[in-house]
Amino acid sequence: MLWRRPWLFAAVLAADVLANAISFGLRDCIGRRRPPLVYPEPKPLVGVPHSGSFPSGHAAIAFACATVLACLVPRLAVPAFVLAAAIAWSRVYVGVHWPLDVLGGAVLGVLIGAALVFLGQRWRFGPGGDSAE
Repeated sequence: MLWRRPWLFAAVLAADVLANAISFGLRDCIGRRRPPLVYPEPKPLVGVPHSGSFPSGHAAIAFACATVLACLVPRLAVPAFVLAAAIAWSRVYVGVHWPLDVLGGAVLGVLIGAALVFLGQRWRFGPGGDSAE
């Protein structure tokens, strides 16, 4: 895939990096406490990260990458979004996020992915520009 479609790899990588950076910045600014810091029981199934809780970085990254993949390779849309939803829900299941955290992360990820696809199409087919293919 990397050799045949390097632009796809670059788009997914950009979605990953951008979603991670934005979600981390928002978590730092918002500072919402994680469930184990509010309720001592039940114990989380994994180590509790030291950053804030909202939005979920895992959900943002998963949905940003799924959105890019769904737009650029439509046959991967369903599996990509199913995997993204499973990743997002797992953060609630293991006890380190509230449900609203993963919903916020999912919305953020879709917005980031859609913006990247839109910008990629603008640069690729911009006014007076030629197709990159």
